[in-house]
Amino acid sequence: MSYYISTTLKNTTFQEAIEKTTAALKEEGFGVLTEIDLKATLKKKLDADFYNYTILGACNPKMAYQALQAENKIGTMLPCNVIVQERKPGIIEVSAVDPAASMMAVENDSLVDIAKDVQQRLTKVIQSI
Repeated sequence: MSYYISTTLKNTTFQEAIEKTTAALKEEGFGVLTEIDLKATLKKKLDADFYNYTILGACNPKMAYQALQAENKIGTMLPCNVIVQERKPGIIEVSAVDPAASMMAVENDSLVDIAKDVQQRLTKVIQSI
């Protein structure tokens, strides 16, 4: 089982890919709590050059609340990370964590349905952009 859901975009800019991803997340009830520009961070902290890579911390409040009620330490796995990266110019990959795969590490059967619901929504997001 893969730990991520992914798609590749062409004929779009990196910034447009971030905007499309954010809009698709919103359509599925997710907000973006954090946005980390890894390229800028690595340049600032390490003076290292890196390609365009942004991490979006996506959260669906209703589902997060349900998961937290079932497992109080599940916050260690929240929010759901979605990455937008451009390793080669003009080819942008958007990937989301597969919560069903990551939740396998948590031995709590009450999380299974929540994880599957989030998985379906994130898959829909990735497929829609």
